[in-house]
Amino acid sequence: MLTVDIIAGARPNFMKIAPIVHAIDADQSSIEYRLIHTGQHYDAKMSGDFFTQLGIPEPHYNLGAGSGSQAEQTGAIMRGYEQVLQTKPSDLCLVVGDVTSTMACAIVAKKAGIDVAHVEAGIRSGDRTMPEEINRLVTDAITDYFFTTSAKANESLRTAGIDDSAIFFVGNTMIDTLLKNIDRLRKPDFFDEQSLISGNYIVITLHRPANVDKPENLATMLNAIAESANGLPVIFPVHPRTRKNLEQLPQLPECIHVVDPQPYLQFIYLVKNAKAVLTDSGGITEETTVLGVPCMTLRDSTERPETVTMGTNELIGTSVSNIPPAMQRLLAGQWKSGQVPPKWDGKTGARIVEILKQLQVASQTRTNAA
Repeated sequence: MLTVDIIAGARPNFMKIAPIVHAIDADQSSIEYRLIHTGQHYDAKMSGDFFTQLGIPEPHYNLGAGSGSQAEQTGAIMRGYEQVLQTKPSDLCLVVGDVTSTMACAIVAKKAGIDVAHVEAGIRSGDRTMPEEINRLVTDAITDYFFTTSAKANESLRTAGIDDSAIFFVGNTMIDTLLKNIDRLRKPDFFDEQSLISGNYIVITLHRPANVDKPENLATMLNAIAESANGLPVIFPVHPRTRKNLEQLPQLPECIHVVDPQPYLQFIYLVKNAKAVLTDSGGITEETTVLGVPCMTLRDSTERPETVTMGTNELIGTSVSNIPPAMQRLLAGQWKSGQVPPKWDGKTGARIVEILKQLQVASQTRTNAA
């Protein structure tokens, strides 16, 4: 029996682990898992709702890391996971994405002599000022098995010296979750209250430090979006990181409507029916690509280049002067159409489980031979 610890801590993680959990449950094979919630996102709006909506079982462990600085969160997660492994070791630690929990649990597992598998390995932005980029680099430096979403990620790993035998191009588990739930989407409560019309509003999400940590920068960006929206409602589900700085602004443009972070099914409904999405999130650019919704990334780099080269996303940058011309093209109906990248087909979770089973057999063969 292969015992796998599946690590989740922040909002994006839950969409990524759900297909793996469901595939293991459906397979009823010789794999058992322990779902470990690090507590990096501890608010129900950021994590708790996802367990219910995505059909994920309650975690076997909740490390309760809570808030704090990068170092404080990392330390709390590492201490909590170390205690779990000291009580009962696992055979494999499976981490997803690029959040603090990903890196912290990978380090603890390797120091405990436990193999690490990284889902969404190999993606790179090239921007080391992003905490997520550091998390990716550190995690992949100690990972044993690399599950990738794109040919570009495979190439990045090979360039770093990773042998092909450890790289598995499986696709995108976040898209598994999207496709599985596309017929279950729910209209947000505020949708009718604000008289929103499908295809006639814009969604924005902002949480990167460069965009939100200085209130004056945040105000300038919001004003530029509002002024170029041509009167369309702009719906802004506000991340807790952003809200504290938003509250320092004297006034928001009239067309910008601030709402709470939305549960998964409501948020995807909002995105699917939007005219466009402006974001600094990587995962949302993947979802808009599959949904065929125009997307503008308000960053100077992206770790998901396939959403630009193949999908509906364009890298606008952090200069607000780039927003009006991009919005003009959108409103003129001149936005590009995209296509779905290879293996973003809803079957990634099943592919990962099949590979885990093969790895288990290979490991048992080596043990018997020894």
